[in-house]
Amino acid sequence: MYANSNLIVSAWVNDELVGVARSITDFSYCCYLSDLAVQKECHRSGIGKMLIDKTREEIGEQCMLLLLSTAEAMEYYPKVGFDKVENGFIIKRKQ
Repeated sequence: MYANSNLIVSAWVNDELVGVARSITDFSYCCYLSDLAVQKECHRSGIGKMLIDKTREEIGEQCMLLLLSTAEAMEYYPKVGFDKVENGFIIKRKQ
């Protein structure tokens, strides 16, 4: 997963990795934020928003940022600037 991603943003406290945003993008039209993970002890510290902001800085204002959310995070993303969309489709991967 890591090797085939072309945009990785990370957050560190001293020498400890505490958050990561992993994306696939063309740096022009769209960026798929595939994973946003923050160490549980660091939740509500602003690290997730910082990772999203840094990802947006890297892709630029003209590039759309999109993602699929877990059920648990559905209330989080609107709080950090995402709009919920209804015009998407998915073919789920086999488990």
